[in-house]
Amino acid sequence: MHNYDVVIIGSGLGGLTCGAILAKNGYRVCVLEKNQQIGGCLQTFSRDKTVFDSGVHYVGGLAPGQNLHQIFKYLGIMDKLNLKRLDMDCFDRIAFAGDPREYKMAQSYDAFIQGLLADFPGEEKALKEYCAMLRHICDKFPLYNLRMGGFEEKESVLSINAAEFINSLTSNRKLTQVLAANNPLYAGVEDKTPMYVHALVLNSYIESSWKCVNGGSQIGKWLSRAITENGGTLLRYKEVQRIVAEGHDVQYVETAKGERFTAKHFISNMHPANTLNMLESDVIRHAYRTRIKSLENSNSTLMVNVALQPGMFPHMNYNYYYHDVEDVWSGHEYTEDTWPRNYSMFISPDPRDHRYANGLSIMAYMNIREVAPWADTFNTASQEAPRGEDYEAFKQRKAEKVLDMVEKRFPVLRQCIKNYYVATPLSFRDYIGTADGSMYGVMKDSRDPLRTFIAARTKLSNLYLTGQNLNMHGILGVTMSAVVTCAELLDMEKLLHEIKTA
Repeated sequence: MHNYDVVIIGSGLGGLTCGAILAKNGYRVCVLEKNQQIGGCLQTFSRDKTVFDSGVHYVGGLAPGQNLHQIFKYLGIMDKLNLKRLDMDCFDRIAFAGDPREYKMAQSYDAFIQGLLADFPGEEKALKEYCAMLRHICDKFPLYNLRMGGFEEKESVLSINAAEFINSLTSNRKLTQVLAANNPLYAGVEDKTPMYVHALVLNSYIESSWKCVNGGSQIGKWLSRAITENGGTLLRYKEVQRIVAEGHDVQYVETAKGERFTAKHFISNMHPANTLNMLESDVIRHAYRTRIKSLENSNSTLMVNVALQPGMFPHMNYNYYYHDVEDVWSGHEYTEDTWPRNYSMFISPDPRDHRYANGLSIMAYMNIREVAPWADTFNTASQEAPRGEDYEAFKQRKAEKVLDMVEKRFPVLRQCIKNYYVATPLSFRDYIGTADGSMYGVMKDSRDPLRTFIAARTKLSNLYLTGQNLNMHGILGVTMSAVVTCAELLDMEKLLHEIKTA
């Protein structure tokens, strides 16, 4: 038996941030991770001397005084991160099939408006209204602004639909498509995605956009260091399979190898549906279990990670979103023949020479149904089990289709490729632990916003949830969710004060 103050299941960003905050506040913390590598979506991997991110391609909110900057500063990791700011006049570049123009989104609200006015000269009113709405919504989220406040503040904006609001700004269809074009950032769905999801994500990037040089795993590395330096423990290869409760308290968790860990408090960084599958308790009502299990997850992805020949492909210090269709919300709806309908491309600078890129990560929506023939396989670095030749052929066929689409804008791409590596929804399923390989967890729904909110507190007195399924996904959203979870054990007002004054 191992006994701690807090046992945290899963070392994704939510689990690590909770661990770092609680260890800093004197709790004896133990984080249990089933894989060899910690960090969930923060994981990186190296191929052909090129570092690839599995999930974190850029980060907002890291300029001095911004929310994420303050939390990372409070935890003592901000000045250790190796960051590169994306171009001030363009953090996201948007392109459409059949339109030779490319549209730029700039950092800072004034530059954002001025930049798009160059392409849409008559649309100042629409652009100002759009930016005002982003800020208005962000103001309604107390924690996003590192202050105390109640749920009722945000209630008024939760059911505004993103596509509907953006389309209402102007009759200029191209502009409304441009403003929504980076919706793969949150797997946007036209009739569902709430405007608050769009606003919280976009606002943080407009305020400041950054890339982690040599990958986002450094965030996980420094958070884990913050845990161990404050007396906490981080254990790998510990796959929790049971969460055992008696009455209103969790007694212990048990790993696949039968080890038991006891604690005063338990935090699960897993998907809530996975947490409930392991939880042995009759206190959790059937209705709650049914609701959580019935929540729809956002779509998954095919990712083509390209290692480039040195000194051949120029580095572009921005992200690239390309749509092959008129409607930027329709990337999910495809057939075998029409796939892919869009892609997002993230470009890594060569650490030795920033004029050139050494890697590209190209992401296109993919439903897990496409990989159904291999659903019974499992393959990670620590548990290698190849999925077979037909799977490899499937990956190559899909990757080539993606590269064909990229070459419409970057015709020399294939000549610059050293090698490429493909991740499918099964890769995300096996590494990140969502049943359907969803990268962004539970899909929010503007038509029924409260149904998709999941509280950090459960009906068990000492079991809490954290991670991307609670409030918001993304580095910023998950870090905020961790603060919410920790506030169940700490004084929220004092914690926010310490973060703000860090």
